[in-house]
Amino acid sequence: MTDASLDPTDVTGDAQFGDYFALLKPRVMTLVVFTALVGLLAAPVAIHPFVAFCAILFIAVGGGASGALNMWWDADIDAVMRRTAKRPIPAGRVSGSEALGLGMALSGFSVVFLGLATNWLAAGLLAFTIFFYVVIYTMWLKRWTPQNIVIGGAAGAFPPMIGWAAATGSVSVEAVLMFSLTFLWTPPHFWALALFMRKDYDNAGVPMLTVTHGRRATRNQIFVYTLILAALALATGFTSAGGPLYLTVAIVLNAMFVKGAWEIWMRDELLAETDNFAVEKSFFKLSLLYLFLHFGALLAEATIERAGILWGAA
Repeated sequence: MTDASLDPTDVTGDAQFGDYFALLKPRVMTLVVFTALVGLLAAPVAIHPFVAFCAILFIAVGGGASGALNMWWDADIDAVMRRTAKRPIPAGRVSGSEALGLGMALSGFSVVFLGLATNWLAAGLLAFTIFFYVVIYTMWLKRWTPQNIVIGGAAGAFPPMIGWAAATGSVSVEAVLMFSLTFLWTPPHFWALALFMRKDYDNAGVPMLTVTHGRRATRNQIFVYTLILAALALATGFTSAGGPLYLTVAIVLNAMFVKGAWEIWMRDELLAETDNFAVEKSFFKLSLLYLFLHFGALLAEATIERAGILWGAA
């Protein structure tokens, strides 16, 4: 990391509320909130609505804290990548020290208050998630190994497990499967992006798989991970968290995802360059829907089950 990101003289002083909010990576936070909510509601115990609201709020704040700390550390490489150059720190609207302070403060706040609102297992998992994302992934893996996305993907996979723990005070097979769903989805999702954004990672010196091993090796890995992901996604349908609705959604989505990964695997590099990586971009867009719809189906199954219990009790 360069010292420039921490130099207050580089800051314009034009920071608005939106700039500080952008430090929290709101798009990523949305995924964190949604998957944590699914984990919380899919748990086989009732939780008071206000406690549930507090749990999701503090998990979201913890996710935002991770984003701020990530932007603080990565300000130097963000400045040379097209898709990140306009972030608040490289754009000079917020200083690195401000981002660091905000991230540290929100980290402590989120962990302590999640523990007080729910239980200390959930708080411990949140603290470990922040540590893993900031220290293990951002500070170490991201600039050291092409497996950065594979190992680092664990950080984004913890929220449903934290939500489950917040409701139950424990971790079960279902929580682990929800974790694994996001964990195995992360490599094909980000590697598809890396296929058509390779120059950005080249310029930033980030050892993404496309940079260190080339696009052909990346295509092979996408296909392999997609097959493993499909098997796990379908297996989840046969657990207490799944059901016929989820299984139907999983069959359709994974058929589409495997087909997309096959098309990526079969791609000729010259053709990919000619059509501006249309297939890769299409697969990347599908990957965004893939995770949302799987967790949406899990949420629907939990809602149906709870409605059935209430109907039976009535």
